[in-house]
Amino acid sequence: MFLQLCKSPTMRHFGLLLIPIALVSITPLFSAAISSLDQKRERPLWDLYESSLRRAKYVDLTHAIAPGMPVWSGFGTPDAGRAFDPKTNRMYQYASDGFEANRYMLPTDQLGTQLDPPAHWNPDFPAIDELPPTFAVRPLAVISIAEQVVRDPGYSLQVADIVDWERRHGTIPEGAAVFVRSDWSRDWGKPGLAAESVFPGVSLEALRFLHLERKILLHGHEPLDTDATATFEAERWLLTNGYTQAEGLTNLDQVPEAGALVAIGFAKFQGGLGGYARYIAICPPDWKHGVSVDELPEAPLAKMPKPLRWDAERHVRVR
Repeated sequence: MFLQLCKSPTMRHFGLLLIPIALVSITPLFSAAISSLDQKRERPLWDLYESSLRRAKYVDLTHAIAPGMPVWSGFGTPDAGRAFDPKTNRMYQYASDGFEANRYMLPTDQLGTQLDPPAHWNPDFPAIDELPPTFAVRPLAVISIAEQVVRDPGYSLQVADIVDWERRHGTIPEGAAVFVRSDWSRDWGKPGLAAESVFPGVSLEALRFLHLERKILLHGHEPLDTDATATFEAERWLLTNGYTQAEGLTNLDQVPEAGALVAIGFAKFQGGLGGYARYIAICPPDWKHGVSVDELPEAPLAKMPKPLRWDAERHVRVR
């Protein structure tokens, strides 16, 4: 009986009427699905941020620039003061002007935590403003020589240290940043630190291996120079051959040896032969150090326990 009804002219006509109704009903569903797929395709990096970067732990690897910081004596020492109106020489005040500002007397662009461009040693290669934006984010490998430095303060990273690291963590990724932990930065506030001739470094052989064999983007170290040889042989080879390096790093003891990323930002001085930089390690969400995006208020930021004030003796603002 049911089959006979379905074959009847009336039912066939009724079925034809239902088809457009059904199409009208399901068309929004198809459109919504297609729109969702389009959105998915156009924002994969947003999805990556939500799934990984938002929950990651962030660790700052950067020293603050301030008077009294270590700097090579050949450049002189940095200083700072309160900004003033050059027409009147009157310092800006929160109460009368609604703002205050600082002025800095920085003797060099080779200062503090920095990104060292090859033009520092060879004018045929890029200056700091000519480095490509692709430097921004890279895989980060941290190789520790801290134990060796305890026994020998002048120890330099060797190829054997790199091979040992790879035995435990796998091959260093091509294009990575490799930072060498020595814990030298723990003495950052020590008077006369920059004048010490014995400090941990990176050997020429290790640099050749990292760049020529592993094809890394750059290496980084905690001291202000790559090596303590009489001719700076490692730094000379590095920069005269078009490579860059990170110098003056800190907090490498708070970063995993493998599995993190590093975000690299730096001041863009035209023709700059050095670059004040900020390095941020982006660590896995379960890492024991660092802070994640949702742990602290960001917009607006929270007020600090005490207001900033100018310390005339130290030439810096403090709380």
